[in-house]
Amino acid sequence: GDVELGEYARNSGDLGLDSFFKKVQELDKQYAKLDKLLKKLQDAHEESKAVTKAPSMKAIKQRMEKDVDEVKKTAHYLKTKIEELDKENLANGCGKGSGADRSRTATTISLKKKLKDTEFQILREAIHQEYREVVERRVFTACLLDN
Repeated sequence: GDVELGEYARNSGDLGLDSFFKKVQELDKQYAKLDKLLKKLQDAHEESKAVTKAPSMKAIKQRMEKDVDEVKKTAHYLKTKIEELDKENLANGCGKGSGADRSRTATTISLKKKLKDTEFQILREAIHQEYREVVERRVFTACLLDN
């Protein structure tokens, strides 16, 4: 084919990488979703620090629990898909040490690191949530004492 017109011959390795990078692109979208959810959790946590009324705190807590569940689902989905990519890397047939193999392996390692960093964030958010529940109990107790 004519390279200048964008037509070029593809070998099976190129096609394998095209499919691989489409999957990686989908995972990147999921990471963006995860980042948004974590930001929502962080914002809700900040909001919870300023709230003094029990009903408001309860509403924030419910919203945060819903977001935490969604974060868990998304993180699990990402982990499963990364494991599938790992299996595909072993069975891709491009040959160990080939350019395609190195590219696939490096990309998968990068995705794993990104997920691990995100899981740390999830853990941190869980700790914040526990702290928030302690504050909620204190506020509730104070409200009971005031009545």
